[in-house]
Amino acid sequence: MTIKHWLSAIRLRTLPLAVASIGMGSFLAAKDAVFDKNVFFLAALTAICLQILSNLANDYGDTIHGADSAERAGPKRAVQTGAISQKAMKNAMILLSILSFVSGVLLLTYAINTRQDFFIFLGIGISAIIAAITYTSGAFPYGYRGLGDLFVLIFFGWVATLATYYLHEPTFNSLHVLPATALGFLTVGVINVNNVRDIESDKLAGKYSIPVRIGRKNAVRYHWFLLIGALALATIFVLQDFRGWQQFLFLLSIPFLWINGRAVQTKTVAMELDPYLKQMAISTVIFVLTFGVGQLLV
Repeated sequence: MTIKHWLSAIRLRTLPLAVASIGMGSFLAAKDAVFDKNVFFLAALTAICLQILSNLANDYGDTIHGADSAERAGPKRAVQTGAISQKAMKNAMILLSILSFVSGVLLLTYAINTRQDFFIFLGIGISAIIAAITYTSGAFPYGYRGLGDLFVLIFFGWVATLATYYLHEPTFNSLHVLPATALGFLTVGVINVNNVRDIESDKLAGKYSIPVRIGRKNAVRYHWFLLIGALALATIFVLQDFRGWQQFLFLLSIPFLWINGRAVQTKTVAMELDPYLKQMAISTVIFVLTFGVGQLLV
């Protein structure tokens, strides 16, 4: 085991996506002049810990369940190759679970003022830890049943945006569901690129992701739906809360999303599609940044 192997297992390229998910709710809070930098820092730290936990659990779980086999076209995983032992990976997952919990409790202790809210958010946090672990690990990994997209939409879209805003300011604005869902769609898009890339090896492993269930052709259509749907939801939000044309700054992300959609549609060789997993994550970050800055410029 080396630092290089651990960094590979942590998958650093996915971590900006975790911060972006907290960023959406924080940008909305900044727009309403209720932004708290401590809430942002602690929420981002918790999200990063959860993302690392999910990545480690995915490395472990896909090896145990056979998705990370010799037939897999994507990058080789640490447990799969033996670079990190199963025991060491389990210990790392326990450590990240503890860190996620502690970070989350510190966040709630700082931001929550009522006992009821504290325990509601504590339940959400524990659910997020369980979801991060059981995506591909455990006896019944939901990622193998095509439910990964739904859980990503819930936790990276709705929970990340709406809960983060609530931690800044304990109120709920129904309009925020629109950008929350838009972010969720794009994050699901990251998962979809991964699943389209691995469609053949996932079939062999019995991992019934959405692309495996509906086929590559429909998975491409599904991908376009996610990309266009995110832009449409953000547009509707701006029109419902229009204060200036700067709010449409998020449209600058269209070329990046177009490049990704075309890649998923046209690149049928798995290794050729692999770079677009990172590109989709970066495109999502660009969307969040341009959306958020656009909100602050008016």
